Amino acid sequence: MISSRPQRTISRPVAVRGRGYWSGARVRVEFRPADPGTGLAFVRDDLPGKPRVQVDVATAKPASRRTVLAVGPAEVEMVEHVLAALYGVGVDNCEIGVDAAEMPGCDGSATEFVAALDRAGYTEQPAFTHPIYVDRPFRCGGGDQWIEMRPSIGGGLSIEYHLDYGSGSPIGTQWFVLNATPGTFRSELCAARTFVLKSEAEALRAQGLAGHVSPQELLIFDADGPIENELRWPDECVRHKVLDVLGDLALVGRPIAAHVVAFRSGHLLNGELASALSNAYCQERIRRSA
Repeated sequence: MISSRPQRTISRPVAVRGRGYWSGARVRVEFRPADPGTGLAFVRDDLPGKPRVQVDVATAKPASRRTVLAVGPAEVEMVEHVLAALYGVGVDNCEIGVDAAEMPGCDGSATEFVAALDRAGYTEQPAFTHPIYVDRPFRCGGGDQWIEMRPSIGGGLSIEYHLDYGSGSPIGTQWFVLNATPGTFRSELCAARTFVLKSEAEALRAQGLAGHVSPQELLIFDADGPIENELRWPDECVRHKVLDVLGDLALVGRPIAAHVVAFRSGHLLNGELASALSNAYCQERIRRSA
């Protein structure tokens, strides 16, 4: 059973540099220690006044193929791998300073972010977490694309994902389930990379996006499999989908005890589920305090 524990931050600032997939802009991401109870927040160091964008379902902005947060004109995008790294290793409070809107793609996974956080080290804080214990189902979507949160199976957070690109696709059908702990996150999930079909990559380039991205920077599939690259796991694609779900659930801002089941879900549905859970939890707190 997941239980309340001392909150954690990192012990010192540490940075990751790279380029955004969509824009190609170079960006520096600096993870910084933060006070107890402050949660996760991005700071746009490049904008006047260094505006702060709190990681919260209320700051999420609908977007295709990525998770975007915004407060007024201050926006950060492609934040899901950064958030998955923080949630996965158990960091509750952290300030993330950035000098561009889009987070670096790195190798398409959360590996570089986890390595940076591990270099910084971790510090327990004089405050405790307040986990959310899911006691009833929440479902978003329907038909052949949905995501659902159910009561926990083993007392913690587990994520089950069903990926289906069809029998004629080089990706095909994949299934993966993970009991999410810092150990399993590091060994089974954080290195799973972003993937696209060759046709999707060509469509993005036609729109003037991701023109600089090579097959070595993410998985691009043609009819025969990954182009100029090799899979880290036979089911790396579905593992990456689980990574995305974990990063999007970080919007809730608290540890979660639940079993999540997803079928062909993407960032929009993941965000809807996080919002539904957060809203239900807030209402429950209001009822208990009344």
